[in-house]
Amino acid sequence: MFALARYSYRNLRVRHLTTVLTAGGMGLVVFVFASVLMLAEGLQKTLVNTGSRDNVVFIRRSSEAEVQSILPREQAAVLENLPEIGMDAGGKRLSAREVVILIGLKKMGSATVANVLLRGVNAGASFDLRPQVHLAEGRPFNPGSSEIVIGRSIARRFVLRGLGQTIDFGARTWTVVGIMDASGTGFDSEIWADVDLLMSTFRRPVYSSILARLQTPSGFTRLKERILGDPRLTVDTFRESEYYAAQSELMAKFIRILGISLTLIFSVGAVIGSMVTMYAAVANRITEIGTLRALGFHRGSILAAFLLESLFLSILGGCLGLAAASTMNRLTISTMNWQTFSELSFSFTLTYQIVFSAFAFAVCMGLAGGLLPAFRAARMDLVAALRP
Repeated sequence: MFALARYSYRNLRVRHLTTVLTAGGMGLVVFVFASVLMLAEGLQKTLVNTGSRDNVVFIRRSSEAEVQSILPREQAAVLENLPEIGMDAGGKRLSAREVVILIGLKKMGSATVANVLLRGVNAGASFDLRPQVHLAEGRPFNPGSSEIVIGRSIARRFVLRGLGQTIDFGARTWTVVGIMDASGTGFDSEIWADVDLLMSTFRRPVYSSILARLQTPSGFTRLKERILGDPRLTVDTFRESEYYAAQSELMAKFIRILGISLTLIFSVGAVIGSMVTMYAAVANRITEIGTLRALGFHRGSILAAFLLESLFLSILGGCLGLAAASTMNRLTISTMNWQTFSELSFSFTLTYQIVFSAFAFAVCMGLAGGLLPAFRAARMDLVAALRP
């Protein structure tokens, strides 16, 4: 078997130009395939990492996102005082009332205006409940003042770029006093301001959501049952991590279905290219095949030799495609979050599972392209192959 593998490998080296071109075609398909999976993985990772399993989010029942939710003050007071909600060292409930509003913001170097999520937060509690969020520059906003803190992605992609810059919305002029780094999560694409001031500015008498820390992670089921049995409350309860994971599910599924469909179409061309290459290899090596048969190699060995040759091509193409896809790790893009209708920035993410899937896809293409030519070589008549 080793001798056959070496024979197949040396034949690819001899036909180096054809090998590179065929492997390059497969590599392009693998690149598209891996990039699509990396795109969906990056989107899900950004949103899943946004939430914490120890936190719970309360939104209006049947609402899919905070931007659609309405929570009256009376219900907010009841939720904050449920026994499953944790307390800090001073006996204060670990909860934050928040409001979510969409505003239009112009992108840097473009006339395009995109929706950006403006979040009204409690100056202390909202930051404490999200330890992954910290200020990279500047300071927190002062409660009751027209000051905002922007995410790092907002500072990079929109005209509101740095400290001291101002923006007008809600009949007020707001000043950037801090830039927050949310460790690549969805909060990097948000603007934070004082919740009470935002509610008065936009004449909004209700909250969008309540964020709270569980006293114990195991208390979630008991908390959910208590809320469902309380006639005063019309809210749905989610673990924060599960809430953000659900937001990414629809879009990630769409990206995968669309991308893989296109990849399968492209793969047909790559398989045909591989098949043509292997048929040409069989046609050019008829005498060699006859000699191998005369030396005692069975049809199965000839079949294995040409299949190995096709697999070597696919593995080379897989390596080229993954090498190109790995460079996408440094690329950050933005798109609209279909659940909140706001701009969301995220990066391509390469994982071991994607590497395995890409190689498996390349091997499948190699087998599909090499199987028929290999059968032709194995079924070749010995006398006809040695005939001058």
